[in-house]
Amino acid sequence: MIIKAIHIEVVSDLSTEEFLGALQRFIARRGKPQSIYSDNGTNFQGVKGELNKLHELFQSERFKNKIFNFTSCIGVDFHFIPPSSPHFGGLWEAGVKSYKHHFKWVASNALFTFEEFYTLCVEIESILNSRPLSPISTDINDISALIPEHFLIGDSFTYLPEPDLLPLPSNRLSSWQLFSKVRQDFWKRWSTEYLNELNVRQKWRSDIKNPKIGMLVLLKEDNMPCMQWPLARIHELHPGNDGIVRTVTLKSANRMLKRPVRKIAVLPINCYDVENKC
Repeated sequence: MIIKAIHIEVVSDLSTEEFLGALQRFIARRGKPQSIYSDNGTNFQGVKGELNKLHELFQSERFKNKIFNFTSCIGVDFHFIPPSSPHFGGLWEAGVKSYKHHFKWVASNALFTFEEFYTLCVEIESILNSRPLSPISTDINDISALIPEHFLIGDSFTYLPEPDLLPLPSNRLSSWQLFSKVRQDFWKRWSTEYLNELNVRQKWRSDIKNPKIGMLVLLKEDNMPCMQWPLARIHELHPGNDGIVRTVTLKSANRMLKRPVRKIAVLPINCYDVENKC
């Protein structure tokens, strides 16, 4: 809830036993949580198909009794958000949207086995948890950022180099290549949207989140490999005649470069300020 890390579980059906199995897998991989917050079943009213089954499951007394008995035995507080208040779950709904919206576009027509689908979901989970959150330090020579994976496993995941499969038609690919292509497509769509959302849309004559010397920023580069986030420190500001900064000089790990402010994105948690020592 604090670092906004995302954990994805796949279940074969909507039953109490499958829910408890997913919860036990979560505890085995992530450790026992102090509290669990969940949507209330009434939030799924008025929908069709699988969500209707989910509503019926959450409303059943058998489900509630087994869940509360299981969590109370292991010392976990289980909370439902208030009925008819889906906005109470806005924090996790944002993560659900990041996964569901783009997955629908890249994999809605693909056919996967259960194991392939589960593997793809876990890899997408690692992609979502690779997003930079905050600079590790205020050292202007340190081009590194904290990511959710640092809090989960103590390090960041990496992918082995692989060819770009996006330009190739799907009917020419093997099943494993198609699997990799879906992952690459998800990365391209989601990372582009994530970088755009980091910048608040403003008038063209305004600066973007007041860039300052020493601030760690993300570079908006095209065709970056999966889970590779180009980072740089702002080395110099170049204000125009009106005093507004529209271009900056950046220092990356191995070079100096100049970029317009619309081609950089400030990290979600970035209060580093050389002048004020935030």
